[in-house]
Amino acid sequence: MHHAPQAPLIEVRALQKAYRADRPVLQGIDCSFAPGEFVGLLGLSGAGKSTFLRCLNRLIEPTSGQILVPRDLILPAATGAMDVVTASARDLRAWRRRVGMIFQQFNLVRRLTVLDNVLAGTLGAADLPRILWRAFPAAERDRALYNLERVGLLDHAFRRADELSGGQQQRVAIARALMQRPALILADEPVASLDPKLSAQVLATLRRIAQEDGITVIVSLHVLDLARQYSDRLLGFQSGRVVFNGPPEALDDEAYEQIYRRNTRELVP
Repeated sequence: MHHAPQAPLIEVRALQKAYRADRPVLQGIDCSFAPGEFVGLLGLSGAGKSTFLRCLNRLIEPTSGQILVPRDLILPAATGAMDVVTASARDLRAWRRRVGMIFQQFNLVRRLTVLDNVLAGTLGAADLPRILWRAFPAAERDRALYNLERVGLLDHAFRRADELSGGQQQRVAIARALMQRPALILADEPVASLDPKLSAQVLATLRRIAQEDGITVIVSLHVLDLARQYSDRLLGFQSGRVVFNGPPEALDDEAYEQIYRRNTRELVP
């Protein structure tokens, strides 16, 4: 499903990141992302995908460039754009509340129930005592149960997180991210430790939620077939630059070789 053109949720301009002056990790990235769009990031390890994702909510500080988002995402009735790169601490906190993060390792509290892990999505890390005391309003519990239903895990709500399979744990992490009412979900290799069947379940869940809620989902993936199957658009990274930006069907042999610097007949790493 391809979306009609609309105002971008995020506009990235000339984004650069260098940990050392002579070794840039991102070299002038220009791209934009629409509401409800599912975008797959491709590239070899070290191409800049994870750094790019973490710059979008400033878990990593960009060296230069702009990341523009509509100001009304963090302040109702506000107008114009906010630059995440130069945002004040207060504005950055407000933006981060609208960004769900999903990691390869699931990052669940293993001994807590699935429901309590999802409820933790409404809190910052400083609120661990509230999680442990289970001090949540009934409305939040209802919303957590609804989000578990959306990822197909309502019947596991009261099991310990560590009793679930890897694929189930990653779907719990998606339900937790939904508690933030995110405008954007960033997923860094979310299926890297899962088998193909579970990977497909997780990506299908993310894609459905993107479409139903109008949430932009940006996912780095290392399996080309999965990226092609679930993405509206692919961004191919090579040595800190975007060398491909287009729909999956446009990813031909030449583009593949630019991203992976190898012949199409070889396996993707």
